[in-house]
Amino acid sequence: MATPDEQQSTVPDQPTETSPAPEAPAWVSTEEKLAGAENEIAALKEQLKDQQLRNLAEMENLRKRNAQEIANARDFAAKDFAFSLLAVKDTLEMVLKDQQSTTEQIKMGVDMTLKNLVSAFDRAKVKEVKAEKAKFDPNVHQAMTQIESTTDAPGTVLQVFQKGYTIADRVLRPAMVAVAKAPEAAAANSAPDQAPPVEPAA
Repeated sequence: MATPDEQQSTVPDQPTETSPAPEAPAWVSTEEKLAGAENEIAALKEQLKDQQLRNLAEMENLRKRNAQEIANARDFAAKDFAFSLLAVKDTLEMVLKDQQSTTEQIKMGVDMTLKNLVSAFDRAKVKEVKAEKAKFDPNVHQAMTQIESTTDAPGTVLQVFQKGYTIADRVLRPAMVAVAKAPEAAAANSAPDQAPPVEPAA
């Protein structure tokens, strides 16, 4: 028979029970909810403010880049046109420098100069406005006077006093022209009938 000590030693150890950790309350006071919402709103406002500042900075940088690109394009266009005019200047100086040139040689030099100038205009997209015998267009023509015509329709350009030009399809200078108009009716046909003259008494 086992002794009490042996019986006690044979009894299995019983698991010790641990008390559960205290749980957080399932409810939050209204004040705490409002405080949390206010904190979230403040954080969102700060994020939006930072994003807005970044967007404004990006827009300003983009505006500056566009302005610089426009300025560079304008400078390059002016440089290209000026370079084209150098040939015109060279030709004129050659003609004036040669004191022994004949009239025919001077004419050839002027013709060459004109060709160089037309070439420079073409590269700069400067075009001559079509005017003579064209229908009057107030967008590119400037009427200086009207001329009666029985052969041309009213509104037809009969004479060009000064040529007009466009650059990149925009008017650089309108053409100054004379425009046809219908002839006025004869005075006899337009005046009222008059009574025949009275013969003086004998």
